[in-house]
Amino acid sequence: MPTTTMPENRIYSHVETPIGPVLLAGRPRVLSGLFVAGHHRCPPVPSAWRRDDDSLGEARRQLEEYFAGTRTAFDLPLELEGTPFQVAVWSALSGIPYGETISYGELARRVGRPGASRAVGAANGRNPISIVVPCHRVIGADGTLTGYGWGNERKAWLLGHERAGRLL
Repeated sequence: MPTTTMPENRIYSHVETPIGPVLLAGRPRVLSGLFVAGHHRCPPVPSAWRRDDDSLGEARRQLEEYFAGTRTAFDLPLELEGTPFQVAVWSALSGIPYGETISYGELARRVGRPGASRAVGAANGRNPISIVVPCHRVIGADGTLTGYGWGNERKAWLLGHERAGRLL
């Protein structure tokens, strides 16, 4: 079952990545979704959506640079669709530096809700623009990899990729 629903009047594109094919969704030049294609958390592409690789070209390029190890931050117009609390959590995720991690408790403190680690975890899990909005950088208080919707093996790969890039 998908973690988000998006209006029908959207465009999409696909990008091959080391963690599998990725579906990008949005409006021309505005990214509102990034999902591992074929994963149970990836929304199906409605027939009303139109494939438009050019309009999502900048998102494609930046994602390819990220996976090539030449980009450590994204600079894209984003459309975050969620509750005010979810958007606050997703916005705070963007403040986690490349190659670093924080705990769910720390993320809860950063959004002004220090007792809301579980709610922050739930919002983190509904992040519709993964990688660009780096939910993979949130880990358990004891340092374990927990709760990544695309699987902990992908989370480990992304964190390893970023840590290796910081060493260069």
